[in-house]
Amino acid sequence: MPLPFELQVGWRYTRAGRGGRRNRFISFISGVSMIGIALGVMALIVVLSVMNGFQKEVRDRMLNVIAHVELLNYSGQALPDWQATAAKARQNPQVIGAAPFIVSQSLIARGEDMRGAIIRGISPAEEATVTGLGAQLRDTAYARLKPGEWNIVIGAEMARLLGVHEGDKITVVSPGGQVTPAGVVPRLKSFTVVGTFNSGHYEYDSGLALIHVDDAAKLFRFEGPTGVQLRLKDVHEARRVAAELSQQMGPDILVRDWTRSNATWFDAVQIEKRMMSIVLTLIVAVAAFNLVSTLVMTVTDKQSDIAILRTLGASPRSVMGIFIVQGAVSGVIGTLAGVGLGLLIAFNIDVIVPFIEHLLNVSFLPGSIYLISQMPSDPQQGDIVPIAIGSLALAFLATLYPSWRASRVQPAEALRYE
Repeated sequence: MPLPFELQVGWRYTRAGRGGRRNRFISFISGVSMIGIALGVMALIVVLSVMNGFQKEVRDRMLNVIAHVELLNYSGQALPDWQATAAKARQNPQVIGAAPFIVSQSLIARGEDMRGAIIRGISPAEEATVTGLGAQLRDTAYARLKPGEWNIVIGAEMARLLGVHEGDKITVVSPGGQVTPAGVVPRLKSFTVVGTFNSGHYEYDSGLALIHVDDAAKLFRFEGPTGVQLRLKDVHEARRVAAELSQQMGPDILVRDWTRSNATWFDAVQIEKRMMSIVLTLIVAVAAFNLVSTLVMTVTDKQSDIAILRTLGASPRSVMGIFIVQGAVSGVIGTLAGVGLGLLIAFNIDVIVPFIEHLLNVSFLPGSIYLISQMPSDPQQGDIVPIAIGSLALAFLATLYPSWRASRVQPAEALRYE
């Protein structure tokens, strides 16, 4: 089946570049446009893949340490009956684990070194059903957290900063104070370090310490656990489940899911992703609209050809179609090349970035700043398909005006001086 002549002529014009100096220059401009589209699409895919990977990596490491949903007493005091609260929450089919906890900010000191930390009181047995970290340490460090022995498990980074090892003593300074005749004296308690953990999340490795929930109740002067942690079957259902539990639990219980506990960070990532998408899309748009100049020059150069086609019976619509094909081919080639290069880099970024870091002797992701130290990548179809469609749409729009001008060429005027 023969192709329509519009496609054949448009493809021939796209490949034109040997018929003279002017044609070679037009072909060069067309090539630059295709390269610009390819580079813009590639950059957009790589950047969004890295941002997706960064968000996924941090989220997974975060949820390895914290629960999907927390149930807290609105008053900030101990729950009247945490077992009843946990049993009521388990009625939701999404809830597969529940554990009591107490959390408070404190200071941890060893000698003259002092660090701010979040002290979380846990029940080791139940904690293993709620967090990935609890399951990993259930038979090791968590097994040594026994009530009344005042043992503590701290993050590996905190242990390094304080210079402590397993078996060393550290002092926990609890908030508030104890009123004495000499005034208000801070409450201090000595703990024995019985283990460390490395979650891969700098914030928790440097600022989280775990003790037994009974010891936490005595230290912070609570009558029992102040909340219940929940694990869900599907982490992405946390917000919906939290809304259901909020209605089920009543006004005295504060329900907080992981998306709201870390809302600031995730909102910042989403805003950055949108802004980077806009900026890089503008780059693609600039490259796509370079096709306008290419096609305008082609129309000017091919006026005699257009006139001959018109005299042979080609309609203005057919002439317009020829130049739309020429611009669309450039857009398709540039977009496909950009998608291919972008995916190639995105899927191999774990090899490319370490090579560049080793070559330049730099570190692009210091763990103390970016929470993770390796460049992640997670190409998602929901990003790649809109990028490709948007690039093709921009390239198509760029062809409309020059093609319309070509269709308005009058044969008599074009052939007057030929």
